[in-house]
Amino acid sequence: MSLILNHPPKLWLRKRVLGRCSPLHSNGFSSASLPQSQTSTLPLTIFCADPCRPHLVRIVIRRDSDMEPLDYEMPSDFMEVTKMIGTSNGWITSLMDGIVRIREHPGKNPELVRTISLPPHVTLPLCQAQMATNVAMSTSSPVKEDCAVAVKFLGPQLSICKPAQSNGEWINIRISNPCFYSSPVMYSEKEDMFRIIGSGGQLVGSWDLGKHKDTPKIQRLQFQNLPELSKAKRELLYSCSTSEHLVESRTTGETFMVKWFKRTTKTIYCIERMETEALMVFKIDEEGNNAIYTQDIGDLCIFLTRSESFCVPACSVRHMRPNRVKLMDVDEITIIDLAAQKWN
Repeated sequence: MSLILNHPPKLWLRKRVLGRCSPLHSNGFSSASLPQSQTSTLPLTIFCADPCRPHLVRIVIRRDSDMEPLDYEMPSDFMEVTKMIGTSNGWITSLMDGIVRIREHPGKNPELVRTISLPPHVTLPLCQAQMATNVAMSTSSPVKEDCAVAVKFLGPQLSICKPAQSNGEWINIRISNPCFYSSPVMYSEKEDMFRIIGSGGQLVGSWDLGKHKDTPKIQRLQFQNLPELSKAKRELLYSCSTSEHLVESRTTGETFMVKWFKRTTKTIYCIERMETEALMVFKIDEEGNNAIYTQDIGDLCIFLTRSESFCVPACSVRHMRPNRVKLMDVDEITIIDLAAQKWN
């Protein structure tokens, strides 16, 4: 289908816990109240921005055990003033004068907010380090000894730092394959590596600070069980802007790739706005060789943003039902029922 074409020390390792939710009532809520351990699977805040449209910004916060946008629009110069480049696990990252700073979400105690300044950042030759794709962290807090922070810049540079270590200098990696240049980075607890899905979704590259620092682990995906598309649907998807995103369920160990199809639908105040036309979700098998299209991810739900994406049990989110994907972008916030999607 042509739509789909186009033992060194580990970063961090901990035992994976597999589990499923308790049965749900018809309203999608667990029969028991949501424990703090479940609500904490959601980050405190997510910074949604499009680096190619810096005047569009949206901040999403954890509220009532769900992720909801702030009630007011951010100023058009927000990115320029704050120098924000992304969020990860609720920590806000900014880059100013070559210094990356990670700031804790204010929460209920703004006076107790921690800010961590990382060592001076160096731009590799023939690279740029002003526009970032996103930021990913390996743990819930950068103050943890084993935490690694990765910044993926538009282009070939990937930078990784361990801020809590005394020799926590930046390790700058030059990515050789252009298919990874515009893709976001994510941290895989299962693989204990930072991973990037290539444009088109055929390749997955994985990096760590050991043997896969200069020579990444590359996996080539074979697409299986592709849906039959009508001619009209195929032409519509061809006209869309497409991005690929990797998400991992830490409760089940499953890895999914999401293909996100968006199209410009309207212009508001001379600003082009895009809306989602379709999603394709693929489950990646244990060997990492096959991407199998599915409309059933069980009792999980996926939160998809340009900054960070994650997969959690639906029962840990008060207003989410299983087998849904919640899209949070500068243009829209919407929920897609995977089982309800039609391709013909």
